Amino acid sequence: MVNKIWGFLIIIGIFYSFITGNLEVVNTEILNSTKTTLDMILKILPVMGLWLGIMNIASKSGLIFKFSKFISPILKFLFPEIPVNHEAFSYISSNIVANMFGLGNAATPFGLKAMQAMQELNADKTQASRSMITFLVINTCGLTLIPTMIISLRMLYGSTDPTFILIPCIIVTFSSLFLALIIDRLFALKYK
Repeated sequence: MVNKIWGFLIIIGIFYSFITGNLEVVNTEILNSTKTTLDMILKILPVMGLWLGIMNIASKSGLIFKFSKFISPILKFLFPEIPVNHEAFSYISSNIVANMFGLGNAATPFGLKAMQAMQELNADKTQASRSMITFLVINTCGLTLIPTMIISLRMLYGSTDPTFILIPCIIVTFSSLFLALIIDRLFALKYK
């Protein structure tokens, strides 16, 4: 549906530029946006590669497992349905760590694996379990300590202080996560 909407808007834009005699503006913008996209990819790719590599090394070295042990009391409280040493905890903690460093792309595979592991524990395969809903809430809020992608974009566009947004990002994501978990718990109690 979204593809149809975007396609429709593009066709209308081209048609309007043709009627108003500004068809060269469309050609110029297509070429400029292609160049901007390529520049953005080339500047963000090294940052993403660095952090994805760090996350891979952390995963293979057991650092993620150690972090999982460190936050396990919190995870046990948030996910009471999951057995203590289940693999879902390591996937959940990996997802949380990746989101904390602003790496949504790196967090996605861990999130999918966590959902699969929780689905195996789910008694009713047609509905999301309590733990799956809580994980979705945490993943959606995505507590961010270092918003890597935003900092990269700010650097790309010449910000004089690209890291200025660190404190506001931490405050906003922590607040939204805290509020979302409270609402999640209220719904869990109501529909228990």
